Amino acid sequence: MSTVSVKGGADGVEPVKGQTVTGVDRVLDILIHLGEAGRPTLGVTEIAEGLGLSKAVVHRSLTSCRAKGFITFHPSTRRYSLGPRIVSLALGYLDRIDIRAEARPVLTRLSRETDETATLSTRSGWNRVYVDQVTPDRDVKMMVQLGAAFPLHAGASSKAFLAFLDPAEREQYLTSQPMSRLTGKTITRRPTLRDELAHIAEVGYAISYGERDPSAGSVAAPVFGPTGTPLAVISIAGPLERFRGEADRLVDLLQKAAAGLTAQVGGQAGGARPQ
Repeated sequence: MSTVSVKGGADGVEPVKGQTVTGVDRVLDILIHLGEAGRPTLGVTEIAEGLGLSKAVVHRSLTSCRAKGFITFHPSTRRYSLGPRIVSLALGYLDRIDIRAEARPVLTRLSRETDETATLSTRSGWNRVYVDQVTPDRDVKMMVQLGAAFPLHAGASSKAFLAFLDPAEREQYLTSQPMSRLTGKTITRRPTLRDELAHIAEVGYAISYGERDPSAGSVAAPVFGPTGTPLAVISIAGPLERFRGEADRLVDLLQKAAAGLTAQVGGQAGGARPQ
């Protein structure tokens, strides 16, 4: 570990050159522990036991974090949660992510490995939009229309968004938006769509055989952002008849690519499951 000289460590110790910044390490460990605990609040004892620290050290670190807005203290329960400053940092990071630039090498590799078209989609309100694609060097291939908007229930990339939205937001879409039919294969019955979304959330990817475009098949997986909801979706697509025999072998490559891109942008895999 490299060493630095700083003033005013979080635990009151003032490191000098040649010493590690253990106070900063402890603060970061506490913030990560709170963020990954699976519960909205934790007490000092829970944090101390979880990290193997003394309660006095944890309390000093929490006090420093509270002063900067990284931690919120709840007097009624005497428990702690992540504070609003964490949200502002996360949003600042999200604003700076150029997902198209980050995803381009991933799409290029996927297209080369599969000899099919690899696409990137982002969300715009209740629609999904293609923002990039890489096509293979072969005569018969799929090409998508960049910038065109499609509803969140039609096609693999759309369903990969919808399945992993926050449950309340997903239900709002299902109850308020028209289930428009783009092809004869588009799922328009809400009970059937709910079952499909539950399956997608379970396996981690969506498949479409002619649901958005009657001539196309595709498999799609979400790229999660730091909040655990889809930041984007990547897909592999091909002509329908050829794709029917390819989808199963493409899933593993796709999911590895999506997981890698999620990690690359600092995302948190998992998303919000249908309930």
